[in-house]
Amino acid sequence: MADTEARTAREEWGSRFGFLMAMLGAMVGAGNIWRMPFTTGENGGGAFLVAYILLLYVIAVPGLMAETMIGRYTNNGVIGAFKQVFGSKRAQGLGLVVLIVNVALMSYYAPIIGWALYYAGHSILMTFTQPGFQPQAFWDGFINNPALVIGMHTATMAGLAGVLVFGIRRGIERVVKWMIPLLVVALIAVAVRGVTLPGGMDGVAFVFTPDWGYLTRGSTWVAALSQALFSTGLGWGIALTYGSYLSRYDDVPLGGGLFTAIGNTSVGLLAVFATFPVVFAFGLEPSAGSNLLFLSLAEVFPELPGGGLWALVFFVSFFFATFTSGLGITEVGVTTVSEETRLSRTKSVLAVCGVIWLLGLPSAYSSSFLGQMDFIFGSFGLPLATLSIIALVAWKFGPERARVIDLNRNAGIYIGSAWNPVIKYVIPVVMLFIIGYGVVTSLGTENQQLMILGVAIMAGLVVVSTAIMSVIGTVPEKNAESTTLANGGD
Repeated sequence: MADTEARTAREEWGSRFGFLMAMLGAMVGAGNIWRMPFTTGENGGGAFLVAYILLLYVIAVPGLMAETMIGRYTNNGVIGAFKQVFGSKRAQGLGLVVLIVNVALMSYYAPIIGWALYYAGHSILMTFTQPGFQPQAFWDGFINNPALVIGMHTATMAGLAGVLVFGIRRGIERVVKWMIPLLVVALIAVAVRGVTLPGGMDGVAFVFTPDWGYLTRGSTWVAALSQALFSTGLGWGIALTYGSYLSRYDDVPLGGGLFTAIGNTSVGLLAVFATFPVVFAFGLEPSAGSNLLFLSLAEVFPELPGGGLWALVFFVSFFFATFTSGLGITEVGVTTVSEETRLSRTKSVLAVCGVIWLLGLPSAYSSSFLGQMDFIFGSFGLPLATLSIIALVAWKFGPERARVIDLNRNAGIYIGSAWNPVIKYVIPVVMLFIIGYGVVTSLGTENQQLMILGVAIMAGLVVVSTAIMSVIGTVPEKNAESTTLANGGD
C-alpha cells in the first residue's frame, strides 16, 4: 500500500521539451566541451570523429535506450530498479554499486565544475583581457590555492543543492530549459567567430580531412569508444533515474536515445568548431591536451577583437554545460536516498550533496588525487556500473521483453530485433574489453599500482555491496508482474 502511494505521488516531467533538455544537459558536459576537442586533436581529427560517431550509434544509443527504459518501467532509482526486477536482496547490491560509483564520480567532477565557475566568474570581470594577463600564472595561482579551489567546490555543491531541493519539475527542468538553449547559442556564436578568423578554416579542414591511417590504430578506436561512453553518461545511472520520471506515454527511443545522441554529437561538434578554428588561427598545438581550454584558449581571447565578450560567452557556456551535468549525476543519489530511506527530498538533497562535498575535498585540494580518482573510477568503476545496468536489462529482464512491452510503447521510432544482441552481447563484451584494456595497458607503467588498486576496489565494492544489501535490503511484494519478471530472459 505504501509503495502504491509513493508511486502515485511520484513527480513526472512537466513537458517533453523539459525532459529532452534535462537529458541533453546531463550528457553534455566537460566530456564534450573540454575532452572532445583535445581527444579529436590527439587522434587524427576527422578520422577520430568517424570512429566516434559509428560507436556512438552502435553502442551508446542502444545502451541509453535500455537504461532509460528500465527507469520508466520500474519508476524507481538505481537500487529500487534492481529490487523490482531481480526481486532479491543480494542483487540490490549491484544497484548499490552503481550508486557508489556515481557518488565517487561526482566527488571529483564537482571540483571541475568549480574550475568552470571560477573561469566564468572571471570572464564576467573581464580578467582575461586585462593588460598583463598571464594564463599560466592565472591557472597556477588558482589551482595552487587550496582555500580558493575548495571554496569553488563548496559553492558548486551549494548551487546544485539549491536547484535539486526544488525537485524535478520546479528545480532541474526549470533550470535546464534556459541553460541548454543558451549553451547552444553561445557555442554557435563562438564557432561562427572562430571560422571567420584568418586561418580559422584550416581548423575546419583538420576536422573534416580524415587521416585514414588513424583508423588502423587500436588506440583511436579505444579513445573513440571512451569518448562515446563518457560523453553520453551511459552507466552513470542518470538515464535510468531521469527515465523513472517519464510518463507511460513518453517516447523512450526518441528522447532517451536518438535525441540525446544527436544533441550530444551536435554540441560536441560545436565545441570542436568553437575550438579548432581558434587553435589554428593562432598557431596553437591541436593536441595540447586538457590545457587546451584553460590555458591555450585563455591566451587567445585577449588577441581577439571583442575578446572579453567572447571569453564571457565561452566560459559561461562551459559552466552551464558542467553544472547541468552535475544536476543529473547528483539526482541519481537524491532519488535513490529519498526512495530507500524515510528522508524527505530536502533532507535527501542535503545528505547526498553533503557526502559528495566531503568526499570531493581531497580532489579539490589536489589535482593529482583528482587524476587518480578519474583513472580508478573512469577506467574501472564506470564500465562496472554500466555492466550492472545493462545486465539488469539484458540478462534478467530480457531485451526482447523490454523491446516489446515497454521500449516500443508509444514510440515514434520502431526498434527492431537487431537491438537485442547489441544489449545482450555487444555492450557487455565491450565493457569487459575496456576493463581488460585498462589492465593490460597499465602493466609495466607508472599506473600499474593504481590499476591494481582500482581492480581491487571494484572487486571489493561488489562483494561488500551485495553483502550489505543481503542484510538491509528489502524485497518487493510479490505480484503477477514480479513473478513474470522472475522468469527473466527473452
